[in-house]
Amino acid sequence: MSEIVLAEESAQLPLTKKGQKTRQKLLQAAEEIFGTQGYFNASVVDITQKANVAQGTFYNYFSSKQMIFEELIKQLSSDFRKEIRMEAAKATNAREAQLIGFRTFFKWVKNHRNLYSIVQQAVLVDEQLYRWYYDRLASGYVKGLQEAMANGEFKELDPETVAYCLMGISQFIGMRWVYWEDQEVPERVLEDMASLIFGGLSKTSKP
Repeated sequence: MSEIVLAEESAQLPLTKKGQKTRQKLLQAAEEIFGTQGYFNASVVDITQKANVAQGTFYNYFSSKQMIFEELIKQLSSDFRKEIRMEAAKATNAREAQLIGFRTFFKWVKNHRNLYSIVQQAVLVDEQLYRWYYDRLASGYVKGLQEAMANGEFKELDPETVAYCLMGISQFIGMRWVYWEDQEVPERVLEDMASLIFGGLSKTSKP
């Protein structure tokens, strides 16, 4: 990829409702194909056959296999972050918002298990895209953490450091139960996560 558009949506000509539906069918097919076969083993033909779309039609929406891969990652990122924002907005405090965010992510990824495989493939397909994915996710965390620190709900720590710590927790807890076991994250695990995040490991108050 010569250049990645680091924005929520890449610039496109407006699509008709039918065009939007076809484009979405291709993205949904790509999610399954890339997730199960892998980027390097997948082909445009595989995607179009899965979507039941003519191969020539594919190029009305995407210029290459790499372009649809990039657009898929950006859409997945946008979709689950939007879902988290909507649910977290119902929280009455910062702690509750963080816990709702975790639960929402685990619920969302249960229906999009291929997210894990697809994102990890990006480090080999395009490292800039891989970094964009995590940078974009971190920016949302940082904003919420800064607000919580400013109003005294959280300790004043480096928000980016905290953001990546929280991302690491959600990433690997989700991988352990949702991706590997294909199940809901157990309530006991969620409770221990909350205890670790908000109480720490030490029995003392010292770091």
